[in-house]
Amino acid sequence: MTEYDFKIEYSPAYSLLKINLKDQSIIGETGAMVYMSKGIQVDTDIKGGLIGALKRMVVGENLFLNKFYGTGTLALAPKYVGDITHYRLDGTLYVQSGAYLASSPDVEIDTKLGDLKMIFGGMGLFLMKLEGKGDVFLSSFGALETIELEDEEVIVDNGNLVGFTEGLEYSLKKIGGGLKTTIFSGEGRVYEFRGTGKIFIQTRNILEFGEFLSEYIVRKDR
Repeated sequence: MTEYDFKIEYSPAYSLLKINLKDQSIIGETGAMVYMSKGIQVDTDIKGGLIGALKRMVVGENLFLNKFYGTGTLALAPKYVGDITHYRLDGTLYVQSGAYLASSPDVEIDTKLGDLKMIFGGMGLFLMKLEGKGDVFLSSFGALETIELEDEEVIVDNGNLVGFTEGLEYSLKKIGGGLKTTIFSGEGRVYEFRGTGKIFIQTRNILEFGEFLSEYIVRKDR
């Protein structure tokens, strides 16, 4: 059962999260607030102390987080065009930088030290680690899809991976098909997940989109 009375509107391109707080509080990413009722107050603080804040900076997240509390309507949205999804956390969830939007106050926000697979896969050395029990809201570039594995395997492009639940095994690989496929397919490294759990993916790759835009910027400068 969810903790909040909420709805997600205007999916999947311009999603807006509306939460009706009833003498409740929620933690949100700084800059995510679109509007809020006068009965809601906000405190900006370093959740988890200085060490926790420094860890979030390593992941690429903001040093501070906002705590919204009171009674009224709160509207939150990500910084980029895309979707929002709700996940009822009861355990541990790992997400990429920029995917975290908001969560229940009791959800612990930490970082997970990755390995060389994650560096060369484009995810970076650290992931944001969300742990505990409560509501989590994630955002994506493009639409957000949830893949549920039941002792199965799936291959995900590294640039489309948003996050995954604890317990899934993964390995970093080059796309199959030989040298020609590797060079000319347009696909790079991929993650092969195995086991039982959930994987969140975004339908657009922000790095590929950046390269797409750069072609037009270069043409304009010529």
